[in-house]
Amino acid sequence: MIKNVLLIIFLFSTSLQAATFQTDTTAYQTQRLKVNALLNERSAKFGQYDQSLDTRTGIFGFQTKDDIKNSNEILRQIVLNDNNIFKELKILMNYKDEEVKRIKNEASSSSSRIENYKASIKKLQDQNEQLKKDFVAANKEKQITNYVVMFLTLTLFVACYLFYKKLKKT
Repeated sequence: MIKNVLLIIFLFSTSLQAATFQTDTTAYQTQRLKVNALLNERSAKFGQYDQSLDTRTGIFGFQTKDDIKNSNEILRQIVLNDNNIFKELKILMNYKDEEVKRIKNEASSSSSRIENYKASIKKLQDQNEQLKKDFVAANKEKQITNYVVMFLTLTLFVACYLFYKKLKKT
């Protein structure tokens, strides 16, 4: 009975932890997708930057001020994108840190639960052994009582028989 209750409690707590873990995993995956999208955007911007460096609209194939400004603007957008990537990576690392903390807490909680289960099992085993000893002692007492009752009954029958014989002789 106690084992069934402990099992139900364990399964219930495990299902709650799994739901929490699923939420954390979903948020982590969403954050990873966001970082990957920013990295793809950065790659596309770098492609634009390379093209802008090769663009030469000036006389004799030289770059103009506008070409250089355009290249600088694309480079500025790349730097802003890099800043966003760093921010999102920090959030992603925070998720990882929280996951590590959660796993450590879960491990310590599991460890303490296991120790409590072991203590409960040990206590139940000790109680079982004590009940077995009590049962054996009660059976011995019952046997002794049965022997005494049989002895007294036999003694009573012998006394009655002797008394009956004595009455018959007289």
